[in-house]
Amino acid sequence: MLDYTRFRWEDGERRLRDVPPASRRPVERVVEQTVAELRRRLGSAFTAQELVELYEGSEAWTMALAVRVAPREPLAWEHWVADAAFARYVRGATDWQLHS
Repeated sequence: MLDYTRFRWEDGERRLRDVPPASRRPVERVVEQTVAELRRRLGSAFTAQELVELYEGSEAWTMALAVRVAPREPLAWEHWVADAAFARYVRGATDWQLHS
């Protein structure tokens, strides 16, 4: 797994923990919907490398998803929100123990 990608995903998780309570619900909805989309695109059996490959170039579709899910919450449109979703999803990778 690329160290830079892992760093970005972990940073997304850190930033998610710091979201103010008033914004938490819409941001969490975006994370949950992004995870659901990752599951749809990759399925339940995937490797960390496959997720990294999907991450490359994901900004367009993750932004569109975020705007659709939380149209009045610009904070939820930030790419770090998608990073948090990727961080959450990678834990289900078939080779996750090798990368953790």
